[in-house]
Amino acid sequence: MSGNKSFRPRARLPRGFRDRGAAEIAAERAVLDTIRRIYESYGFEPLETPSFEYTDALGKFLPDLDRPNEGVFSLQDEDGQWLSLRYDLTAPLARYVAEHAQSLPRPFRRYQTGTVWRNEKPGPGRFREFTQFDADTVGSASPAADAELLMMLADTLEALDLGGDYVIKVNSRKLLDGVLEAAGVGLDDLARRGIVLRAIDKLDRLGLDGLAKLLGQGRKDESGDFTKGANLPATAIDAVLKFFAANDPESGRGGPRSNTQILAELQSFVGTSTIGAAGIADLVALNELIAANGYADGRIAIDPSIVRGLDYYTGAVFEAQLTFPVANEAGETVVFGSVAGGGRYDDLVARFTGQAMPATGVSIGVSRLLTALRNRTSAQIAPLVVVLAMDKAGLAESFALVRELRAAGIRAEAYVGDAGLKAQFKYADKRGAAIAVMEGSDERARGEITLKDLALGAELAKSVESRAAWVEGRPAQIAVPRGELVARVNAMLAREG
Repeated sequence: MSGNKSFRPRARLPRGFRDRGAAEIAAERAVLDTIRRIYESYGFEPLETPSFEYTDALGKFLPDLDRPNEGVFSLQDEDGQWLSLRYDLTAPLARYVAEHAQSLPRPFRRYQTGTVWRNEKPGPGRFREFTQFDADTVGSASPAADAELLMMLADTLEALDLGGDYVIKVNSRKLLDGVLEAAGVGLDDLARRGIVLRAIDKLDRLGLDGLAKLLGQGRKDESGDFTKGANLPATAIDAVLKFFAANDPESGRGGPRSNTQILAELQSFVGTSTIGAAGIADLVALNELIAANGYADGRIAIDPSIVRGLDYYTGAVFEAQLTFPVANEAGETVVFGSVAGGGRYDDLVARFTGQAMPATGVSIGVSRLLTALRNRTSAQIAPLVVVLAMDKAGLAESFALVRELRAAGIRAEAYVGDAGLKAQFKYADKRGAAIAVMEGSDERARGEITLKDLALGAELAKSVESRAAWVEGRPAQIAVPRGELVARVNAMLAREG
């Protein structure tokens, strides 16, 4: 008998993935609409690329590429070629530009929002599937393109009601290359250079002591895991540490310094490095533009500690960080880190074409941003009106009612189940409906409908003492003329706010 039992899969989610309900979706929709509005006001236009790309098109910039399925989710198609879910929205853009380069305006300006996937170890607040919103300018090497993205990002965060609660920090990979070159780490020393850049990227979490260990032999973390270091000589480690110590805003150098002061002080750390001097020049030009437009008021700040983890960045790099306390899922106050970032990646399109194509972009981590804004946003789906089924003979009339409500811009549904009236009220309550509409045969004969304020009814159930006052001011259930349906529903919704 046991062999005849049908298989029943266990209802469960894969690790690192999650379901999302109406409230979170409504909040995300509001955030996406705001970002889209700002990006389009700057002249950026939308583009959509597929979720899958050929794995080789995603490039060498993904982690752990010893096998195709490490870092990305991959599969083989019927031709034996590897396909991967996109890791970000930038690599697909580079493929698109390379494919359509002859027909695109230059510079080419696009924005894109969508889901990305990373085959990495999940953890608290770290998922394998999340949403990003990018904007990129391809075909311009001017620092003006970088400055525009920074100003647009600031405008976006302001529009999201984050004014005064963020800072956008800017650096240049050229400057860092110059500092490393002056310290004896050449541009052709790719392996050690990569280790050093990843170590610097952890400076805000590990501090100068932790950075020193990663620049040297390595570091063992709290769990006992050992991270191999860059094995730099002591003189090189000392030069890098002095650079970051000198530019630490909390180093006791007389309080906050302007971008112009910081840039002047950076000159001494690049020595005779040509690429370091180019990085300084780019940042100076960028700062002049943001200052002339009123953004060098603390919202956009030069910060040499910003690195960005991906190896494809070649010039300006930046991160938007929140400055207010954020509570995690356990209610603990945490340092949240960046909610947006980006930079210049002048070599990415050239992987396909062999020809130089300068580019710069910004990416907002929408999923991370929503986590930070969990207690600061009140976006909701429009209130729902449910038309109950009083009798089977009146189903057509029920649909006529909801059509009339929808035509007036009211979110409405007709009950299509087969339960009785009591169960229908329970259904409306579980749906979070604001109003129930009833039209039975008796009401229909009188030319009336009955409206029940479900929100008010729930309030009355909380306190018997206040019932008389509530009913006197706002009766929970009223009969109104059929022709006043829309006006009366709108009035009740307005009272609910």
